[in-house]
Order: sequence, then structure tokens, then C-alpha cells
Amino acid sequence: MSKEVILEKNTMIVSETDEKGIIIYANDDFCKIAGYSKEELIGKPHNIVRHKDMPKAAFKDLWDTVQAGNIWHGIVKNKTKDGNFYWVNATAYPSKTIDGKKRYISVRVQPTKKEIENASKLYESLV
Repeated sequence: MSKEVILEKNTMIVSETDEKGIIIYANDDFCKIAGYSKEELIGKPHNIVRHKDMPKAAFKDLWDTVQAGNIWHGIVKNKTKDGNFYWVNATAYPSKTIDGKKRYISVRVQPTKKEIENASKLYESLV
């Protein structure tokens, strides 16, 4: 049985991917919460932390939104390297490198209990 890892109030998970969703940056909080080293995350698809409970429709919405140049916001359930899980209040947005290549940045913080409850109910209806 997996257990929940609860983010602390001051935790801020930050990652950056290329246009294909491959991780090119992961901060220390991301590594600590997800249980991976930076070396294990860099160069891997961001869905390395995708939890099986997350409906595909949520990630399709995220990708459609950021690829259209808009900011996406939502509550996401992720998995850790050892099979546990953690909830995040995520904001993802598009950006560009200095030479014009697309990239995506995501900042995740602790969600409220109510946000988790609402997201859980919504995701159960989408699966």
C-alpha cells in the first residue's frame, strides 16, 4: 500500500522541460519529494512522476493549454520513485530559450485539503 508524502508549506517544486516534455531542470525540492537524484530526472520524460490515478484527459488539457501559449493551473497527483504519492497545486507555463526554442516551466506547491478532495472527485469521474 502506498502512502502519501505531504508537502511542507515552504516546499516549492520547480522543473523545466523541453518542447517534448523531457526534463532539463529539476530543483532540490523536486528531487527530495519525488525521491530521485537530479541525474535520474534530467533527460527523462516528465511523466516519470505521473501517478496511475491521474486521468489522461488532465494531461491532455495541460499540454493543449501550454502548447497554445497559455498558463495551465491544476491539482495533480504524482508518484515517487518508491511508489508513494504526493499532491501538488501546479502551474505550468510556456517559455522560450534565448535562441527561441520552446520550453515549459512548472512550479508546484502544497495544495489545500479541499483542493485535493475536489480534484479526487473530479478525477474519479474522468477515469
